[in-house]
Amino acid sequence: MKIALVGATGLVGEVIRKVLEERNFPCDDFYPAASERSEGKLVKFKGKPFKVCSIDDVLAAKPDIAIFSAGRNVSLQWAEKFAKGNCFVIDNSSAWRRNPDIPLVVPEINSDTITPHSKIISNPNCSTIQLVLVLAPLHQRFKIKRIVVSTYQSVTGTGIGAVRQLDNERAGTGGHMAYHYPIDLNCFPHGGNFEKNGYTSEEMKLVNETRKILNEPVMKITATVVRIPVKTGHSEAVNVEFEKQFDLEEARSAIDRQEGVVVQDDPGNNIYPMPKFCEGKDEVFVGRIRRDESTEYGLNLWIVADNLRKGAATNAVQIAQYLVEKRFA
Repeated sequence: MKIALVGATGLVGEVIRKVLEERNFPCDDFYPAASERSEGKLVKFKGKPFKVCSIDDVLAAKPDIAIFSAGRNVSLQWAEKFAKGNCFVIDNSSAWRRNPDIPLVVPEINSDTITPHSKIISNPNCSTIQLVLVLAPLHQRFKIKRIVVSTYQSVTGTGIGAVRQLDNERAGTGGHMAYHYPIDLNCFPHGGNFEKNGYTSEEMKLVNETRKILNEPVMKITATVVRIPVKTGHSEAVNVEFEKQFDLEEARSAIDRQEGVVVQDDPGNNIYPMPKFCEGKDEVFVGRIRRDESTEYGLNLWIVADNLRKGAATNAVQIAQYLVEKRFA
């Protein structure tokens, strides 16, 4: 089994290596790749040093599975070349997510969309993954009519440059600004690029990807993305409107039974999910489960997850595990 990791030196790449190790993923040969400035550097995997290669060199090695986490442009340039070499590509960028012929997968929900011919498989946006993992069992039981979601996203969602900006601001030193504004002691409603409709690309990812994963192409969804001064862990305030009446305890039970989800909902004892305590964990945490008393069929939720793990690395590795379990790879 030959495994390639494109983007091996980035924040998500580091976590992918860690998750592969933790899950004892079968790997006889490991090929890390990154940009030219990282070529020749050493990265550790399963206790051994590996030299970072060029993408060309990794392609020539003919890996069985390649996990891409190097951005949209790299994926658009290289993913199809790997796929043509009979390699399964698991792509963590936005490059292929809206392509109707490419599966957009959260394994606990829709792994059945992967076939032996799915040579490119798209990993959803981090905020989408934690959202749909909680909403899927509710939609199956009560049929969701409308979703309103506001995210509170950590700086690791932007990358190492944003982490350094936050560290520099807290230390009172200058440095490169990954954002237009200071992030420490601040928050701003801006994630991605603003589009013609006034929404950002991050907000539209939530809309379009949720529709695709839940197989509801016209589901009513609206989103606001907010960046906050937290290093790791995205949070979401979610308002859901169902098409019919629902029992609150039945809704809570449906969420609790969902694989990969942990309910933390005891407000009387100040128990609810927080990014500080989800860091390093693969589960999605949900709390503040309560009726929306302003409408007949409404439910409010608070959803938190580590955006580098389940929101990116873990989900990608789970897809790879599915390929191996099904003997596709």
